[in-house]
Amino acid sequence: MGVTINDVAKAAGVSASTVSRVLSDSPRISKKTKMKVRKVIEELEYYPNFIARSLASNSTNTIGLVLCTEAHYLIHNSFFIQAMTGISTYAQENGYNVMYAFNKNEEEDLNIAIKYVSSKSVDGIILFASRVNDKCISYLKKEGFPFSVIGRPDETDGVLWVDNDNFQATYQVTDYLIRDGHTNIAFIGGPAGFNVSKDRFEGFKRSMYVHGLDINESFIFLDGDFSSEFGYECMKKLLENESQSLPTAVVTCDDMQALGVLNALSEKGIDNIAVTGFNNNLLPGINRGAKFTSVDVNAYKLGYYAAKVLIDNILGKEGTPTHYIVPTSLAENKL
Repeated sequence: MGVTINDVAKAAGVSASTVSRVLSDSPRISKKTKMKVRKVIEELEYYPNFIARSLASNSTNTIGLVLCTEAHYLIHNSFFIQAMTGISTYAQENGYNVMYAFNKNEEEDLNIAIKYVSSKSVDGIILFASRVNDKCISYLKKEGFPFSVIGRPDETDGVLWVDNDNFQATYQVTDYLIRDGHTNIAFIGGPAGFNVSKDRFEGFKRSMYVHGLDINESFIFLDGDFSSEFGYECMKKLLENESQSLPTAVVTCDDMQALGVLNALSEKGIDNIAVTGFNNNLLPGINRGAKFTSVDVNAYKLGYYAAKVLIDNILGKEGTPTHYIVPTSLAENKL
C-alpha cells in the first residue's frame, strides 16, 4: 500500500487537513509549517491523489493547450517544443499538469476549446495563436473561462496574452539587411488572418519606407503558411521568373520557410542571397556557406510567461500583469 496523506500528517505532527492545505499552497499555513510538511512529503515520496483533490476542490490542476498546427509541423518546428517546455516548467512549479491538442484550422481550434470547457477537464487554456476576429477568444471571453494567448489579440481588454513586438522585430531584421547593402529584398509572409503575419509584414514595409526603398510587388508572397514547402515554392517562383533580376535578400516569417528558400537556392548552387527567418531553429542539411540570420523570439519564455500569466490569474495572485512582451534578438551566421 502506498503512502497516504495520513502517513504524512503523522510524520509531520500535523493534521491531514493541514497537509492538504500545504499541497494547495494555502496562505493560511505558515512558511515554517509548509517547509516541514514538504520535507516529509519528499522523504516519504508521497504522491497526492490528484483525482480526489480535484473532486474536493472543483479543480483539475490541468492546463489545456490549443496548438495551431498539424502533427507533422509540430515535430519539425522547434518553436512549439520550446514554448511547450516553457509552459510545462511553470505549470510543474505550481502543481499543474498540461494536456494538449493539435489541429488544422480555426474551426478545429474552436472545437477543441469547446471540448475543454464543456468537459471541465482543464482549469484554463493557452491558445498558441491570435487571429483577426478570433473565434476562440470570443468564445472563451463569452464563457468567462480562464485563458491566455501567445500572440497579440485584436482587442487586449479582458485578455491575458504574451508576445514579442513582431513589428519591431521585422523592422530590425530588415534594417539589418539594408545596412548590409541590400536594396532588392523579397518578403515571404505567414498565414492570412494571423496578427503575427500582419505585424511582421507591416514591420518590413515600414523599414523599407524609412530607408526610402521601393517594394517590388513581385517579390512579395503573402497568405501562405509557416512551412518549408511554402518557402521553397516562393523561392522557385523567383528563380523561374526570367523577366526580372533576383532579390539580394529574402525576409521570411519563420525558419521553416527559410529552410525551403535555402533548399531552393542550394539546388541552383546559389549562395550569395541573404536569408532571414524567425524562431532561431536549428536547420539541418543546409549549405553551410549560406547567408542566414534568424530572429530569436525566445519561444521558451513565450511559453513560460503564457503559463505564468494564466496560472497566476487562476490562483488569484495579487499584482498579476495582464500581458508580457518578450524581447527578441538577432542570431547571425548560425549555419
